[in-house]
Amino acid sequence: MTLELGGIHHLTAVTAEAKKNLAFYTQTLGMRLIKKTVNQDDTTAYHLFYGDGVASPGADLTFFDFDAAREQRGNHTVSRTGLRVDSEESLNWWKNHLQTHNVGTSAIKERNGHLSLDFEDFEGQRFRLVTDSANKVVPWAKSPVPAERQIIGLGPISLAVPRLEPTEAMLTQVMNMRKVRSYPAANGMAETHVFEMGPGGPAAELHVVVDPSVKPARPGAGGVHHVAFRTPDQDSLREWIRHTQKFGIRSSGEVERFYFTSLYFREPNGILFEIATDVPGFAADEPMESLGETLSLPPFLESRRASIEANLKPLV
Repeated sequence: MTLELGGIHHLTAVTAEAKKNLAFYTQTLGMRLIKKTVNQDDTTAYHLFYGDGVASPGADLTFFDFDAAREQRGNHTVSRTGLRVDSEESLNWWKNHLQTHNVGTSAIKERNGHLSLDFEDFEGQRFRLVTDSANKVVPWAKSPVPAERQIIGLGPISLAVPRLEPTEAMLTQVMNMRKVRSYPAANGMAETHVFEMGPGGPAAELHVVVDPSVKPARPGAGGVHHVAFRTPDQDSLREWIRHTQKFGIRSSGEVERFYFTSLYFREPNGILFEIATDVPGFAADEPMESLGETLSLPPFLESRRASIEANLKPLV
């Protein structure tokens, strides 16, 4: 049986202003703060997770709070993050809502196979709202955004690379994705290639934009750290570990993140990928009704809570 990924699990980006980040994503975008924790590899930095009303896998947009300069845009990185809404009517609502909050937007039109609306956050993090009529909103009751207009989840995710061939080989031969279509990019100079996994659709697509004339990106605030893909549980993750080892791919091996278990590796153009389990989820250490209200630490960091909290900046 062929191993298959279930779609996008989460995407982790970088902010240098955690307080403004929290306000923007919970108030302007109306997402739920589903976990307030720390970067497990650098506990001086927050790791903030935003999602839908019940912290569904595939709806998690997360941020590391790093003291970093702004990203210099370019190749070898995730270049735009898709956020799904249910209809063209919702896109029209979002266009008006964002503009009311002094967030500039593009026109609503079809881009790379999806009716969509582009915008950026206050640090230049690039997003594309796309329609997804196949899935329903799981609303957060306390969101300032009306329930029927709330964000469903992530996808598609766009990558920027100078050469398609090595990335395509990784996606199709190692990760068992399917190449389904190609489109010219907006500037007419580049081509976008669409790969899908699992059930397909915008929640399970990567859009690879190829433009060899673009310089490499310099990581920073407003940029993306990594993108993660879904696998059901630890057994299937271990199959992915064995599978990638057969191809000689250097990886992290199994990494326990408490809320999920992960495997990290880089595709040939240098973009960091993660495969993460859907279980146990974010209610593993706090009740679903109060997710994100206090600082959560995995058990292996709990003994250091006092010193960790002392080194964190206030969020409100």
